Amino acid sequence: MTAERTAAFESRGSRMVYTDTGGAGTVFVLVHGLGMGRSALEPLAHELAESGRVVAVDLPGFGDSPKPRRAPALPDAGDLLAEFVRSLGVADPVLVGHSMGTEVVVEAVARHPAISSRIVLVAPTVNPAERTVRRQALRMAQDLADESPLVLARGAVAYARAGLRWFLLSLGAMLRHPVEETLPHVQARTLVLRGAEDRVCPRAWVAEVARLVPGAVLREVPGRGHETMIRDPRPA
Repeated sequence: MTAERTAAFESRGSRMVYTDTGGAGTVFVLVHGLGMGRSALEPLAHELAESGRVVAVDLPGFGDSPKPRRAPALPDAGDLLAEFVRSLGVADPVLVGHSMGTEVVVEAVARHPAISSRIVLVAPTVNPAERTVRRQALRMAQDLADESPLVLARGAVAYARAGLRWFLLSLGAMLRHPVEETLPHVQARTLVLRGAEDRVCPRAWVAEVARLVPGAVLREVPGRGHETMIRDPRPA
């Protein structure tokens, strides 16, 4: 694996720090979930870097990226991601989103279809039947109850860096986002992944995500929960 480079991208009043592990082959762009950062996806980045180039971002306000004046709405975050992907100057990267990151990826390719023809949505949020702070907090607590110490440690560090206020502002933006209205506009080939033990993303909802995206393929990873990529990114 080649050396990792850290840089920053600035636009729309936001600054996104990212790491770029250069390599030949497919380019993967990784987008983390709520409260996390690119560091949470390091195991996946290392796995993918064996066969290509991996670019992992810290969304505004998370990881090493400074907080903008307000938490961007998910369509705005999608625009920012699309602009970032264009700045890389690469042809047809694979966009991989986890949890809230799936909503950012969906908005990016729906609004800017030329940036990518291939996306992966891992643990897509948010189940419309439970689109409240209370229900989401309960589901996250249930899912983390059985998680590994590695997942809990990475999550604790990332959440502490983001801070409670920014976490809640971003959660509010996520809960207000009707992703089901955007999914049918996705033209990219789409793989939808769900950990079979994921309590945050019920199977019925994830199946609906796959149904709404034209031609999407749904796969479940046995024995994994919502943080499947953090716990163990290797094929199950």
